[in-house]
Amino acid sequence: MSKLNSFLRKPFLVGPLLILLLVFVAGCSGSKDTPDQNKGANPGTDADQLVNGGTFTYGRPASVNSFDLHNQITSNNAFAIDKVFEPLITFNSDGEIIDWLAKSHSISEDGLTYTFVLRDGLKFSNGTEVTAKDAVFSIQRHLDVGGPLAIAAQVASLKDQDDKTFVITLKEPYTPFISELTNFSNGIIPDNFGGVSEEEFFKNPIGTGPFVVEKWDPAGDLTFSKNSNYWQEGKPYIDKLVYKLIEDDSQAINQLKAGEVDAIESLALENANEIKQGADTTVVTNGSWVTEQLFFNTLDEHFSDIHVRRALALALDREGLTNALTFGYAQVANSLLPPAIPYNTNDTIKALNYDVNAAKEELAKSAFPSGFSTKLLIASGNSTRAQEAQIIQAAGKSIGINIEIESIELASFRERFFAYDFSAMLNSGQADSPEANSILAFQTDPNGFSKSYWTHYTNDEVTKLLNEGQKTLDGTERGDVYANLQQILADEVPYIPLYYPDILKGVRSSVEGLVVLPNGSLRFEDVHLK
Repeated sequence: MSKLNSFLRKPFLVGPLLILLLVFVAGCSGSKDTPDQNKGANPGTDADQLVNGGTFTYGRPASVNSFDLHNQITSNNAFAIDKVFEPLITFNSDGEIIDWLAKSHSISEDGLTYTFVLRDGLKFSNGTEVTAKDAVFSIQRHLDVGGPLAIAAQVASLKDQDDKTFVITLKEPYTPFISELTNFSNGIIPDNFGGVSEEEFFKNPIGTGPFVVEKWDPAGDLTFSKNSNYWQEGKPYIDKLVYKLIEDDSQAINQLKAGEVDAIESLALENANEIKQGADTTVVTNGSWVTEQLFFNTLDEHFSDIHVRRALALALDREGLTNALTFGYAQVANSLLPPAIPYNTNDTIKALNYDVNAAKEELAKSAFPSGFSTKLLIASGNSTRAQEAQIIQAAGKSIGINIEIESIELASFRERFFAYDFSAMLNSGQADSPEANSILAFQTDPNGFSKSYWTHYTNDEVTKLLNEGQKTLDGTERGDVYANLQQILADEVPYIPLYYPDILKGVRSSVEGLVVLPNGSLRFEDVHLK
C-alpha cells in the first residue's frame, strides 16, 4: 500500500524522470544478491581520500514519534524505522527487488510458497543472533496488528524450517506479495521483543539496521549511533546520524547553506537550482514513486457530486501549474500511477484536460450549478504547496467555486484529514514498493486502512478491478486490468493527479556515498564526510 506523502511525505522534486523497469517471474530468486551501492552523492571519489567517522546531521520537517513499524505509515517515522529495522528483501535505488537480510529467496510455481534463507552471521544490534524464529515472530506480529500497511495476502502459515530458513505459505496467490515484503513494516525484530514488553521495546528498539537509537525526543531531534554489530562489515562509516527538526523550508535551506546540517529532506522546488549551483551545496536525485494530488472528501456535500469534481478537474490547468511551480523538475500527471511504477498509463489515459467552457458545462450538471464556497486544507511551511493552493483557488473562481485556503501546522493537518475533517486537501501519494497495487490499494479500497486515502471514494467496479489485479499474474492481462481501473479514476476524479516529482535532496558538497531510494528514503551506511 501507499505510504503517505507530504508531511505524510513531503513532495519530492523532479529532474528527468527515471523510468524503472521491473521484471519479476514467479518461482525465481531475486535478481540481485548484494546490497545496493549506486546513485550515491558525488560518486566516483577516490576511496583513499575518504575518512571514517564523524556525525551526519539531516534536517527533516517532522520529528520521529514512534518506532512501532507495524503501526506507522507517515514518512517522519518510516524513514527512521528503516534505519533500525530491515526486511528480508528490499529494493535498490533503481527500484529492483534484491535480497537483504535473506541471502536468497524463491517462490513456488503455484505462487503459494515463499522460502527465505538468512545470511550467515546476522546479529541484532545487541549482539544476539538473528534466526528464522525472529522472522516468524515479526511477520506474525504484523499479521496480528494489521496496521496501516497490513499484509493483504492470505497467509496460511509461517514456519521456521531451521535456524536459517523461513517459509511463508499463502492460501491463494497474491501477485504483489513479494514486492510488499520490501516495505519497512516488514522489518525483522527479535522473537518476543527480546524478552521485554512492547512498550519498552519500541522505546529502545533493537534491530539489524546500520544504526541504533542513542537519544530521542519525540517532539524534537533524534540521534542514532553506529551499530557495531551491523552485518555489512565496516559499515556504517559515520559514527552518528542526527535527525534535526527544521519545520520550515526556508530555514532548512539557510541551515544547509551555512553548514549547520549536512543534508535536508525537504527541498523547495524554487530552491533546487540555487542549491545545485551553490559553492558548497549540491542536489542528489532519483526517480520517485510519488504523485502530487488534490484530494476530495467524497463525504462532503459538494465533492460527493461527481460533476463538481469533474468540473474542477477541467478548470485546472495542470500543465501550467507544473511548469510554473516545478522549474522543469516534474512531469504533468494524467494518471494516478507515476511512470516509475509498472502499469502506468500516463501516456495513454483519457484525462480531463484543461477546458474552462467544458468545466462550466460540467458544473451546470451538478447540484450546485451556480457555484458554492468551500475550503482547501494544506499544511503550512511548504511554499510549493501554498502556491499550488493559490492556482487551484484561481481555477475554482473561474467557474464560480470560491475556495478558501486553510493553512495549518503539520500535526493539526494530519489530525484533520485522518478524521475526514476537510473538504479538499493537497497531499502526495506514493508507493512503498515497486508495485502498482501499492498505490492503487491505498487510494481505492474503501474498506482499507485509509478508506481510499481519506476520500472515502467507493466504486464497486474499481474494487472488483483492484481485487482482480491482485490475483492476476504479471503480464498483459494484469496491465489491462489496471488500465481500466486508472481510466475510471480519471473519469470520476476522487483526486486530481497534478504532477510526478522526482526526489531531490539538498546536500553539502562534502558528503560522499549518500544513496537516494525511489520511495524518498536515504541509505546512510555508505556515507563519508570529507
